[in-house]
Amino acid sequence: MKMGLSRKMSMALLIAFTVSTLYASFFSYFLYERLYVNSLKTEMLDTGRRLAYSYDGGAVTESFIDEVNWFGEKSQFEVFAVQNPRELSMCLPFEVDYQALISGEDRETLLKGEAVYKKGHVERLDRDVISVIIPLLDGKRLEGVIYLYYPLANLSEMILHYSAYWFGGAILFLLIALTMGNKWLKRAIRPLKEMQTAAKDLSGGNLSVRVADYPDDEIGQLAHTFNEMAESIQKEDEKKKEFLANVSHELRTPLSFIKGYAEAVQTGVAAPEDREKYNRIILREAARMERLVEDLLDLAKFESKEFTLNKMPTPLAQTIEESIEKVKQRVSQKGVHLECKLNYDLIAEVDEGRLEQMVLNLLDNAIRHTEKSGTITVSLTLKDEAFALITITDTGQGIPVEDLKKIKERFYRVNKARTRKEGGTGLGLPIVESLAKLHGGSFHIESEYGKGTAVYVSLPIIPDTFQ
Repeated sequence: MKMGLSRKMSMALLIAFTVSTLYASFFSYFLYERLYVNSLKTEMLDTGRRLAYSYDGGAVTESFIDEVNWFGEKSQFEVFAVQNPRELSMCLPFEVDYQALISGEDRETLLKGEAVYKKGHVERLDRDVISVIIPLLDGKRLEGVIYLYYPLANLSEMILHYSAYWFGGAILFLLIALTMGNKWLKRAIRPLKEMQTAAKDLSGGNLSVRVADYPDDEIGQLAHTFNEMAESIQKEDEKKKEFLANVSHELRTPLSFIKGYAEAVQTGVAAPEDREKYNRIILREAARMERLVEDLLDLAKFESKEFTLNKMPTPLAQTIEESIEKVKQRVSQKGVHLECKLNYDLIAEVDEGRLEQMVLNLLDNAIRHTEKSGTITVSLTLKDEAFALITITDTGQGIPVEDLKKIKERFYRVNKARTRKEGGTGLGLPIVESLAKLHGGSFHIESEYGKGTAVYVSLPIIPDTFQ
């Protein structure tokens, strides 16, 4: 049977109360021994020594004994003086062996002028008795002793005397503590129960569930964190749905082209002179699907912790030039002017294939968005002592301010009504950003609508290679 948090905390309170009671009992005994007994011992020693000051030496007189006995009648202690220590056993109202009362070692202590303290249990009195023996010395001769004793109050008697008040008060305190504690616990754990219910709803698919705001304590912070987590999960779920919808849309378009033109060729609907054209369209759309799948696989790889780059020292200018060679025909066909300004001294430890992929994606975007007679400029410069900067600018239509913050999102397009004839997959910029970060660099876009766009990729270079 599982025990709830409220019951656990009530049990903890009961255990704490029990432990506190036991500790109070042990502490009471400690106080009894240290304060009560020791204070009596000190007082008895002081009393005995003050009485001994009245002794002037020589034989202990009867008058001195009478004075001490008279004091004993007025004192809280039992006090008497004797000439011979052996007489003590006869003076005491309980049986005691002389050797147990004053041993040879005790006698040596008395002859040194020091008091003897004893504590022991007396069966007849059924309690402990403390006693102090003060020597009466004449030179080195023991002429007599002053004996003081006091029966100690039994601790069990004291506890028994106060037990009714003690246990009554303890039970009353426990009932009040449990009643108030349970009310406080129920109030304290109410937010936790609400979060438990909300967590079950969240795991059941209700991503809009939230918990109420609470005071800014640990539980309030937990509630705030729960709401942030739920909001994050909801956003991720929306992104996932949007991503799947975009992938479905991107795949559906080329599939529709392929299916439609293939059926036209197969059924003979297409005129013989159009079949070659239809076949080219089918190949173009198949290539688009292939590129889309490859881009999606690349993004999945980049986000995987197991993905690693095959880095090696690479002249950046050489890789950029090779990438430019692969797009020169497209640039020439579109009538766009391409300029290069490269620093050939910069060497970085990069994955050459992935670097080429980044440059080709950026060049592809620049070519598609730059009109005839426009200009694309590719430059490689030293950003600082640790980074090289690849910059690709174009004189295209630019990006509106409201779209600039979202341009690096997957499948995001500024012109959503644009045809797919010359369009890309919408994954080029996210791939560039992921690869730049994997290389330890960064990716940044600046654009002014109607004037053009500039993209910047910074990559760490091998130290001192630029000198």
